[in-house]
Amino acid sequence: MSLIEHRHTPNGWRIRWNETLARQARADGWWSDRTAADALLEVATVTPDRVLLVDGETQITAANLAAQAQQLGCAMLSRAAPGSVVSFMLPNWHEAAAIYFGATLAGMVAHPILPSLRDHDLRFMLADVGSRMVFVPGEWRGFDYAAMLARVTAELPDPPEVVVLRSDPGAHTAYEALHTEAHRVSLPALDADDVRMVMYTSGTTGRPKGVLHTHNTLGALIAQIGAHWLVDPGDRWLVPSPVSHIGGSIYAFEMPVLLGTTAVLMERWDAAEAIALMEQHAITHMAGATPFLRGLLDAAKTAGTHLPHLKLFICGGASVPPALVREAVEWFDKAVVSRVYGSTEVPVTTVGVIDRDDVTHAAETDGCPGVATVKLAEDAEIRARGPQMLVGYVHAEDELTAFDAEGYYRTGDQGAWIDDNHLTVTGRIKDLIIRNGENIAPKEIEDLLTGHPGIAEVAIVGLPDPRTGERAVAVIVPRDGDAPDVAELGRFLGKLGVARFKVPEAVEAWPALPKNDAGKVLKQVIRQKLLESWKVASGG
Repeated sequence: MSLIEHRHTPNGWRIRWNETLARQARADGWWSDRTAADALLEVATVTPDRVLLVDGETQITAANLAAQAQQLGCAMLSRAAPGSVVSFMLPNWHEAAAIYFGATLAGMVAHPILPSLRDHDLRFMLADVGSRMVFVPGEWRGFDYAAMLARVTAELPDPPEVVVLRSDPGAHTAYEALHTEAHRVSLPALDADDVRMVMYTSGTTGRPKGVLHTHNTLGALIAQIGAHWLVDPGDRWLVPSPVSHIGGSIYAFEMPVLLGTTAVLMERWDAAEAIALMEQHAITHMAGATPFLRGLLDAAKTAGTHLPHLKLFICGGASVPPALVREAVEWFDKAVVSRVYGSTEVPVTTVGVIDRDDVTHAAETDGCPGVATVKLAEDAEIRARGPQMLVGYVHAEDELTAFDAEGYYRTGDQGAWIDDNHLTVTGRIKDLIIRNGENIAPKEIEDLLTGHPGIAEVAIVGLPDPRTGERAVAVIVPRDGDAPDVAELGRFLGKLGVARFKVPEAVEAWPALPKNDAGKVLKQVIRQKLLESWKVASGG
């Protein structure tokens, strides 16, 4: 096998490259010369009236999406060169798809950002990728995004243009204005190995890492889903997961174009509303973290519906209780419900167990690998590679420890094989908390909290939670007196522009943190002590 090398894509990005694996991906049909732009324009020509997205009362057809994306792509090209980054920080709104494909048609790199993030993370990401445009709501859920962008861009030496949707833009650019501009630019020819998307994921170093994907890696991911998840043209997906996550983005953007599905978007999660939408639109598929499945199941029982059109619910992104999967399979008596495993780096590493008659493996394991090759290292670390794998990070230094000598991505998770080919995630080597499907890097928050005047030392660990998957607990050594409580941590981190979901849910005050002889904090010891003390307190 040839060694991993680096090369530059036609749109100027440095990526990891293995010629042998690339040829194999093409020979196996996972990679091709067809780009996502080719697919969108083909769908708009062949089935122009097919509805791709539903956003409330708004329905976006293939022809409409292509026209909007072409106009936006030209507007983007009038401002920056192919290969530039276009960011968007939007809820699950249909405009996000037009922006995403506009960047694709322009040969640019789409950069989805979670709307729950705040100044601290946003400032870092926009500077890190040199974003040229950023699309935001003016206001959403009572938060003023336009004001935040004014603050953040004022601190950047080369700020992006800010485009505001569904609100008065103020000093920023109105989204509608981009659709009325006249342009003479031509959309560029694209290469299937061009970098198409950068998506940030929390790393154990505390600094988010920008994951790079191409037309081909995302195309392979969607082809795998089409092959394994009971997807037929005309199927309808409910999409409550954020479109700024890898899951939400593929269900809302990629699959309607590449697999002939329709995405029904939810701006915010409400289980009762989800049931109504699923019945109204005869939803066949849904995917999400544990809280989505728990909420959907409870709401379905309350409504007395078994969702007869539902073919598949894919659950991942956090710890999934086996009992929940069994309960869901029993209630949704026409659907397959299965755990899966993956990451932004290697999305859908396992495809689950798509067999209603094998509830044991669907509930007790994370399923079988699909197109990815998975191996376990000597320390039981799960390592994966495949045609849907990232082509690198924004910064080459982030790749130094992320891959092994054979090019496998080192997940940081530990696992075991059950019955030969069913993977079960047993724990994590990486210090990462996944709550409600959101990744939280404890070190990032610990580093910020050490600036609090009442904190001498702090360690944040994740503990199992039946509702959210995990809860973040801050163990604090107070500087003087009592440790700050959760509310105070929220106020302190909020002033620093940290997203609310990253604030710990519980605080424990200890006189000292357990450490080894080298001074390293022993988080496994902390977790075990917390689990034991909480078990005693609950009478368990």
